[in-house]
Amino acid sequence: MALFQPSLPLAVGFSGGADSTALLLACTEKWPGQVHAIHVHHGLQAAGDDFERHCQTVCARLGLPLVVKRVDARHASGQSPEDAARRARYKAFEAVSHVEYALKATKDIAIAQHADDQVETLLLALSRGAGLPGMSAMPAMWQRAGLTYHRPLLRVAASEIRRWLVARGVAWIEDPTNGDEQFTRNRIRARLLPALDSTFEQFRETFARSAAHAAQAQVLLLEVAAQDLAHMGTPPVIALLQALSRPRQANVLRHWLNTAFQTVPSTAQMTELLDQIAACTTRSHQIRIKVGTGYCERRAATLHWYNPQVLHY
Repeated sequence: MALFQPSLPLAVGFSGGADSTALLLACTEKWPGQVHAIHVHHGLQAAGDDFERHCQTVCARLGLPLVVKRVDARHASGQSPEDAARRARYKAFEAVSHVEYALKATKDIAIAQHADDQVETLLLALSRGAGLPGMSAMPAMWQRAGLTYHRPLLRVAASEIRRWLVARGVAWIEDPTNGDEQFTRNRIRARLLPALDSTFEQFRETFARSAAHAAQAQVLLLEVAAQDLAHMGTPPVIALLQALSRPRQANVLRHWLNTAFQTVPSTAQMTELLDQIAACTTRSHQIRIKVGTGYCERRAATLHWYNPQVLHY
């Protein structure tokens, strides 16, 4: 927290749990009169109303403004519940960020993920065979839709946060779903983190360093991809793609697909696409394969991507 210097006024995502309670208190004490809370009611469990009432009570006691945003965070078929809830939270933050507070709109939001959350995120990414973006885990600061988000507790262990609250006599609420081990993240928390604690005492710090190294390498790959894409143009010229090494082809294609169409190819799809590009040595060779949410196909000398429902040319 000592190095945390956001723009003010500051909004704090406040669920009522231990982590967000500690973050809200620390920010309130550091910037009195410049902090307000945002509580997102996900509408997923009956206890949600109790969470909201608890947050109202805490903020009233502290004399803090509280904005409550109710959302529908139910997940669609094929979508993880965690991803659906996260997307709903971001939409809620964006919706309330322009509410006037202290005579100007809030542009900075602090959220309470901590060191244990960072380790869980990295382990989840590794379990799914993620590349550098997944291994980079969670950044301490990032921007989205004109807002700047901060995670000032990423180097603080969950146990330290709870000890700090207990020492101050501060109560918090526990989300009952946090103990439900049908969710992979909860199994990691309940089973793997205690094992890591007993085996590698400094694992939170070393895992955080690994994530930081991965994030740094990813930034470099994005810079190379942007340069390659600028050289070959959009849509990419197949002959210029072929002049690159296979890993560099994959790098620039992922960048192009993600930035231009917000689609991400699977490993199998990218492998097939690269094989087809390598085999494209005659005018008659055709390319049309499923990539992400649409299709890549050859049109004359260039590679195109389109979605049958939303055409891109």
